[in-house]
Amino acid sequence: MPEAIPHPVLFLWQVARRFSDAERTIEVLRKADLAVWPGQTVALIAPSGTGKSTLLQLAGLLEKPDEGEVYIASRPTTGLADDERTAMRRDEIGFVYQSHRLLPEFSACENVMMPQLIGGLARAEAEQRSREILGFLGLGERLGHRPSELSGGEQQRVAIARAVANRPRILLADEPTGNLDPKTSAHVFETLLGLARVSQLAAVVATHNLDLAARMDRRVTLRDGVVVELD
Repeated sequence: MPEAIPHPVLFLWQVARRFSDAERTIEVLRKADLAVWPGQTVALIAPSGTGKSTLLQLAGLLEKPDEGEVYIASRPTTGLADDERTAMRRDEIGFVYQSHRLLPEFSACENVMMPQLIGGLARAEAEQRSREILGFLGLGERLGHRPSELSGGEQQRVAIARAVANRPRILLADEPTGNLDPKTSAHVFETLLGLARVSQLAAVVATHNLDLAARMDRRVTLRDGVVVELD
């Protein structure tokens, strides 16, 4: 018997998003589709103002589409109550931003522990898992350092570790290496991609860096509010 083809972990189906002011309505997304499977990395390449951040916000359940549906692990989400959406974001989705957004008063290990403790994991287990993730990312000697004692690349690797601490199925990253020099960017990017593949994460990464995007499984862009495959 042939192996069953897995369903996409993230599936945006015919999503539309529009914003209105006193004079006009701006359609940012128009019936856009995007499917991402376990272990697949997708680069989202598009100029500023074309809807990249809006697409990531919808995929991360931070906004609701005006039309269409967002499926997480085959489950429709637009009709979920706010507390259900919050729980799904916490358990199923990890976020990495251009700024690391680490808590300055806590160590690298404590920053990675935080989402796990919020999710109800025992402190000892959260600490052990944080040590393992940071060790995998090459930060085993920096566990007790606060963000101000880490380099920019190290800070961003801690942010990646924090994003995957709760074992999400989806990783969303918005220009995660935008503040880093080219050499550090490449190292952090490879770290992120390696972790996504090892953990079988479905990863969508918005980036302007075409060299880094070329290392990913797929490349897509936004044209007139629609997702278009590149290559």
